[in-house]
This record gives sequence, C-alpha cells and structure tokens, in this order.
Amino acid sequence: MTAGNGSSAPAKGWAEVQAPSLDELEALARVAYAGLPEEFRTLTGDIEIRVDDFADRESLDELGLESEFELLGLFVGVGLAHGEAVASSGSMPNRVWLYRRPILDYWAEHEETLGAVVSHVLIHEIGHHFGLSDEDMEALEAAAD
Repeated sequence: MTAGNGSSAPAKGWAEVQAPSLDELEALARVAYAGLPEEFRTLTGDIEIRVDDFADRESLDELGLESEFELLGLFVGVGLAHGEAVASSGSMPNRVWLYRRPILDYWAEHEETLGAVVSHVLIHEIGHHFGLSDEDMEALEAAAD
C-alpha cells in the first residue's frame, strides 16, 4: 500500500509517526540555528530559543491577532536595531519563541519540509533582532546550510 498522494512511501510507515514534541521541535530549531553562517550566530550573542504550543493571549492581543494559529514565532527582547543597551542584571535575555501548533499547521498546508519551515520562522524572528529587511532575511536563508 502506498500513500494516496502518488508517492511511493508506504502508508504503514506513517502509521507510527507522531507530530514532533516541543523538545523535538526545539532540537530542530537548534539544528537550523547551527546551520546559519557563523558570523551571524556570533552577532546574535546569547539569544535563547524556546518552543511552546501557542503564544500567550497577551502577545496575541498586543499584535492584534484573533487566532493563536496566526503567530508562528515571536522575538521578545531588545533588538540590536533598536539601540540595545548593555543588559542589566535584572533584564531578561533576548528570546525567540517558536509556536509548535501553528508551525505544524503551516507545514501541513504547504509543500515545504518541517526543517525548512522552522528555519524560515527562526531566521525571520532573529532578523527582527537585527532589524533586517525581508531581502536580507532571504539572503540569510539562502546562505544557511
């Protein structure tokens, strides 16, 4: 038996597959981050990568979003493009949030690998840290491993 989409992948193989967990998606994001050019990773400093199923209601409300499925990722912190000052001992580190359920939903509706989707969201959110344009982020994606 084969998958109904004309591929030769056996359907039986998919019967055992589960959606990636939060930890597995975070590991995928770390692989994507490691594939970015070294000079870019050096500039990001100690940025944290976190994964949750959905953004919190406060974040969605601040962005004017009604559905939790509308937000795939979010940069939280003070970006370098906004004159980041030296972090004080009481400040939180810059953080990129990736939202598992919206990412999986997007992946299911598009013809991209999950790794490509995670990499795209990660680069886009880190791009906010640097104030990069969409063209800059596209070039960074092309340079990623």
